[in-house]
Amino acid sequence: MTEQLDALDPAFGSVPGYLSLERQHETPLADDDVRRRIREDLDASLFVEAAAGAGKTTALVSRIVSLVGAGRGELQNMVAVTYTHRAAGEMKLRLRRDIEEARIASIDPEVSDRFVRAIRQLEVARIGTIHSVCADLLRERPLEAGVDPLFRMSADSEASRLLDQAFDSWFQEVLRDPPAGVRRVLGRRPRRLPGSAWRLEGPRQELQDAVRKLSEHRDFSSPWQRSAAFDYPATMDRVLELLHELSDFADLKPRYSNRHIGALLTDVRGRVKELEARGAGRSPAPESIETMTRELLWEGKKWDRRGHGKWFDEAKSRTLEEVKGRRDEIHEELVRLMEAAEADLAALLREELRPAVDAYEELKSREGVLDFVDLLLKTRNLIRDDALIRSDLQARFTHYFVDEFQDTDPLQAEILLLLTADDPEETDARRVTPASGKLFVVGDPKQSIYSFRRADVRIYEEIKGRLSRCGMHVVQLSTSFRSVPAIQGVVNASFSEAIQRAEDGSQPAYVSLEKFREGTEGQPAAIALPAPHIYSEKWGGRALYTISASYADAVGAFVRWLVEESGWKVTEPGRPDRLVDLRYRHVCILSRRLQSQYAEVMRPYVQAFESREVPHVLVGGKGFHDREEVLALRNALQAIEWPDDALSVYATLKGPFLSFTDSQILAFRHRYGSLHPLAVAGMDLEQREDPETSDPVDPSADDRDLADALSMLASLHRGRNRHPIAHTISQFLSAVRAHAGLANWRAGEQVLANCLRVVDRARAFEKDGGTSFRAFVELLEDEASRGEGEEAPIVEEGTEGVRIMSVHKAKGLEFPVVILADPTNRLTFSNPSRYVDPERRLWAEPLCGAVPQDVLDHQEDEAAHDRAEAVRVTYVAATRARDLLVLPAVGEGDELTGWAESLNPAIYPRSGARRSPALEGEQLPGCPPLGDQSVLAAQRRADPPPGGPDDIAVKPGLHRSRAGTEVVWWDPSVFELDVAPATGLREQEILAADEDELVSTAGVQAYEEWRETRRTTTEAGARPEATLVTVRAMAARRTQGPDLSAPDGNGRPPEAADGRSREATAPEVRHLPRPDGGRPSGARFGELVHRSLAAVDLTAPPNDIRNVVDLQARLLGAQPEESAAARIAVEHVLADPLLIRAASHGDGVTAYREVPVFLREENGEIVEGVVDLTFRESGSTEGGAHWTVVEFKTDYEVEGALPLYMEQVAIYVRAIEKAVGEEARGVLLVI
Repeated sequence: MTEQLDALDPAFGSVPGYLSLERQHETPLADDDVRRRIREDLDASLFVEAAAGAGKTTALVSRIVSLVGAGRGELQNMVAVTYTHRAAGEMKLRLRRDIEEARIASIDPEVSDRFVRAIRQLEVARIGTIHSVCADLLRERPLEAGVDPLFRMSADSEASRLLDQAFDSWFQEVLRDPPAGVRRVLGRRPRRLPGSAWRLEGPRQELQDAVRKLSEHRDFSSPWQRSAAFDYPATMDRVLELLHELSDFADLKPRYSNRHIGALLTDVRGRVKELEARGAGRSPAPESIETMTRELLWEGKKWDRRGHGKWFDEAKSRTLEEVKGRRDEIHEELVRLMEAAEADLAALLREELRPAVDAYEELKSREGVLDFVDLLLKTRNLIRDDALIRSDLQARFTHYFVDEFQDTDPLQAEILLLLTADDPEETDARRVTPASGKLFVVGDPKQSIYSFRRADVRIYEEIKGRLSRCGMHVVQLSTSFRSVPAIQGVVNASFSEAIQRAEDGSQPAYVSLEKFREGTEGQPAAIALPAPHIYSEKWGGRALYTISASYADAVGAFVRWLVEESGWKVTEPGRPDRLVDLRYRHVCILSRRLQSQYAEVMRPYVQAFESREVPHVLVGGKGFHDREEVLALRNALQAIEWPDDALSVYATLKGPFLSFTDSQILAFRHRYGSLHPLAVAGMDLEQREDPETSDPVDPSADDRDLADALSMLASLHRGRNRHPIAHTISQFLSAVRAHAGLANWRAGEQVLANCLRVVDRARAFEKDGGTSFRAFVELLEDEASRGEGEEAPIVEEGTEGVRIMSVHKAKGLEFPVVILADPTNRLTFSNPSRYVDPERRLWAEPLCGAVPQDVLDHQEDEAAHDRAEAVRVTYVAATRARDLLVLPAVGEGDELTGWAESLNPAIYPRSGARRSPALEGEQLPGCPPLGDQSVLAAQRRADPPPGGPDDIAVKPGLHRSRAGTEVVWWDPSVFELDVAPATGLREQEILAADEDELVSTAGVQAYEEWRETRRTTTEAGARPEATLVTVRAMAARRTQGPDLSAPDGNGRPPEAADGRSREATAPEVRHLPRPDGGRPSGARFGELVHRSLAAVDLTAPPNDIRNVVDLQARLLGAQPEESAAARIAVEHVLADPLLIRAASHGDGVTAYREVPVFLREENGEIVEGVVDLTFRESGSTEGGAHWTVVEFKTDYEVEGALPLYMEQVAIYVRAIEKAVGEEARGVLLVI
């Protein structure tokens, strides 16, 4: 129940609600008795375990409604704890709906009154996350809790800023005399990732990350195990001795087949010599030996080379087995010694970094800030240590409801148990017995997947067992309202085997999903989508990287076929009997991860969608700073901050925002000598001389454009610290017209949202105390180097687009179609990530890459726990699907292993049946004609399969899996694969070889065509299609002289549409009476009268007129005398016969006020203005229907401007006539 994982967003998926389905179902459900007990057994405390889609939250809401209706409690005295803020909002909506339905259905007035009272109490009811409940309790008792009465919750960004600030202060101090553990880390060099050109952060960043880890788990106070017998210097001496022994083998001359082993030996000798050389005759420092050995062991692949043949160096009679055997022995001992050294380092660091965590605590306290851990710790301490408060809370709140209990961490569980205890004196949550009927818990241990957020399924199982022994009843909900039977069959067949109850509670027992809804006829519900290409083009064997890339392309093609061509139908939540056309928003791509240590995993899927113009959104992806538009914007911000940085200036000019070509940039640099924004900003291009001929330079249009761009950067540089950061960024985006340009990119909505997210990030940065524009630019660069930052979420409910998200983000949601992605991702890592013992208050995890001894001692157990959770992640992913589940597969060779391997029994056919699909020769309903191979022919192996029938490629079609389920194996050849992605420069192989010059020749030709097209487009774009002119400007032009642009050149407008002369259409001028003693005048008074006439009812009495005028006067800041004069003026206008006619709605009159009008003249100009009042009369004594156009004027002296005003009215008359096609007359009403 963590605030950070706010996943229940209906914009990204559907949040189910199943109570109405339960009521509508005619036949009894398999768990009807349990559901009835939840609603009716109100005196018992219940622990409800519910399968995926079984309606956990719905059951909780139904119990609250039953308690209210039975008079067992007031809603204001109940506490409901949900998983996220959005889940709390959803629960309130459901509760309001169900209470209202129950009130309408009730025939007992007393019961109805209870429901009415509950609705009134809904907004004050304690329904929220555990953190919000804790915050409310702390605000009630701040002094007793020891917190600032005006404390505020820190956002993630503020908490991170405070932690960084605390670390910086601590780090500066510790550098003066580093303790032993910190000194060992400071001696390290940054590690280079294999296959990557960039480096990991250095030791400072490693220490900062370690402090962050310790701060998140600071409530686990037990120290880590450290051996008193460990001798660090002696250990490092032994390590150096082993490396010397290994380096002696470098004198041997290996055969070519053993060259890789020889390369390792030579590398070891070189490193040892380098180490000793740095010592200048002294023994190497232990820290240097440790750093060098870590680097050697990090390059693990060098140590597993096996070699070939008998001899390693035949001339010296050294066999391969001899050398290799000793190498392996030394490697094994090095690993053991380094594990001991790093276990010692981890324990040292935990203690040495505590002052940095304490500094963070002090900083928060000084600023009156609490983070999420503080909320839990302070609340737990308050309840546990203050008997009076504990007793008061236990008496005040009569019922507690806990949703998603499997995601509860130890602190949260302790708080909830203490609040529900039947004994006010009990302070140990482990001995608590909940009061009868006070506690209602719902959860699903099979969906416990947040161990990295402190949740532990073992705690769940331990508390469940303890509460059961105390008399709390454990019941099961097994009917799943979500998935069709075929999907339920896949899930049950796979996980009844994969999820088995563990004795230590690390894996719960499996509960099968029970059927509720029927499947959809004429279309499959479970599809195995094989990767089209599985063999490496380089060496011919099966390659995981080939499978990953090929499967992503197949997913993109399949989704497009599914939506555009299949004609399949799906259901939406709450309406399982209503089929709707499949749309992109119904599809969700789920992966266990979105980003690896090396790259953004989902980028190939995004490219597959972009190349096929499939709308999509990546929810929560960490590739924000790798997006081309964000990188371009960061370059621009660097150029603004550092105009001396020529590379950033060049990248900005060349990038997508300005798009100058290399030839334009280099030509400008050659002619004018500089690309420095500040130098160019003050340069007169006309006065420059050619550096070669000394002739005056005639600046081209490109030169002027480039100079304008550099001047714009210079202007932003000068004002960057005088204006808000967000204002400077917005100015840049506006200057380059980015909003319109970015919106036309592929996935333009996402692109624009990402740029605007940078603007929002700037606002948040300043709000959190950011100091300068430079600090913000450096923050963005730091986030980019660390791979932080999620893409901007742009999806709103109902918006089209495939959702791409992690399983952890999707938990609690459901989708009509779910496709599992990233199939080659491993199920678990080789090393466990932590060891947690809640009883001992111990949380041990690697710090700076050093694994604590506690983790090493429990390595096998923790690895089993990690594997169990990985299986549960797959279960959560598979149970998100309603109508279609698409599973990854490979059609030939061994079954695919990875994070989704638990589903293999329900995917792969039985032994010997790979080429024997059911209904062979028949076309499957809803499917295109399927071919003969699930691996593309071009990728098939030339040699026959060596391993028997299970190595034969699966034939596409309907298969019965090993587990007995039916699954359709797809044929990837029915798609258009390998569609070229439309990517930016960042993702193109710009320097790829072009030996035949075919690509380069075509590129030159394409460039010339583009250049010509650009020239003609630029010229055409420089000519405006239309010029906007205001009515007043046009009237002034016509009254002050001839209009040469008019057709007759005399400045006179043409005749009216019906041929009437100009004199016949001249407006009538009417003067209303004015006070004898004069009145106010000026622009503000005129605006006040116009606003009042636009807002007042045309038949308003004097009191209403007064109210309208007074309101407008307050808005304009008018003086009292202006307000009084305006009231008189408005009264005179409304009393005029003309306005009385306009107000007579019942006599065929239609009146409009403040009407925008546009009039296109014959010369292309567009005249725009706003008509004060116009009304249509359906008939008159003079003829048929006609319009009257009224213009109000409040000038003190109107005679001098009368020709201008009459011309304005004449233009308005013409505009109305052209718009409606009927006669119009003008009136100038001088008020």
